[in-house]
Amino acid sequence: MPSLSVVIIAQDEERTIGEVLDAVAELADEIVLVDSGSTDRTMEIAQSRGARVIHHDWPGFAAQKNFAIGEARSDWILSLDADEILTPDLVREIKQVLSGNLHSEYDGFKIARLMLIGEKPLRFGGFYPDAQLRLFRTGRGRFNDRLVHESVQVDGRISTLRNHLLHKAYRDENGFESAHEKYAQLAAQEAVRSGFRPWKASLANEIFHPIWTFLYRYIGRIGFLDGMLGLRMNIRYAQYVRKKISYLRSHANVRR
Repeated sequence: MPSLSVVIIAQDEERTIGEVLDAVAELADEIVLVDSGSTDRTMEIAQSRGARVIHHDWPGFAAQKNFAIGEARSDWILSLDADEILTPDLVREIKQVLSGNLHSEYDGFKIARLMLIGEKPLRFGGFYPDAQLRLFRTGRGRFNDRLVHESVQVDGRISTLRNHLLHKAYRDENGFESAHEKYAQLAAQEAVRSGFRPWKASLANEIFHPIWTFLYRYIGRIGFLDGMLGLRMNIRYAQYVRKKISYLRSHANVRR
C-alpha cells in the first residue's frame, strides 16, 4: 500500500486543527503542518498529535501550499486546509483507494466539501458539493499561481471520491462575511494581474451580476432548501460578488 502524507498550512487555527488531525490519524504515514506565525495553540496542538511542524513566513496561499507539499516524503499527498475534517466514511474510502487498484489508474482525486456555518450545513445553492482536488500522487500535483481560490493542477488522470469532508470554515455568518471581504479584494487583484474583459469592471455588471448570482443560486440551484440560513448565505454571497466587482472597478479606474 502506498504511503500517504497529509499536508496542512495554518495560522491561528486552534479552533479546528485538533479535530482535523484526529480525523487523519489512522490514515497518514506522516503529517506535515506548515505554520506562518500562529500566536495561539495551533503548533502545540499539532505537535501533540505527532505532526512535523515547520515555520515558514507567509508568501501567499498557493506558494505556501506548494512549499508544504514540497516537504512531503510519501508516495501520495492529501492536502487539507486547517478547517477541513475527514469523515469516517471518507477515511475508509481513501484507504480502499490506496490499497486497491485505483491508485495505479489515477493520479489525483477530487473530494466534495460540505460547508458548515457553526454546526449547520449548507447543502444547496452551489455551496455543495464544491469538489476540490485534494488527494494526488507526489510529484504530479502543484497549486496554480493565484492570489485566492488556488487549486491543484495534476498531470494525469483524475477521478472523484464518493464521500465528502466537512468544511468547518466559519464560526458564524459574520465570519463568512469577514473572510469574503478579504477574498473579494484578492480576487480583484488577481483579475487585474491576469487580465479581464472591460465589461467586468462596468457599473452595469456591479449592479446586475450580484442580482443574477442570487437568483441563480437561490432559485436555480435550490438554495431555498437550506431554509433561512440558505436565504441569508445566498444574500451574503451575492454581496461578496458585488464587492469583488466594486474593487475591480476601483483598480480599473486607477489604471486609467
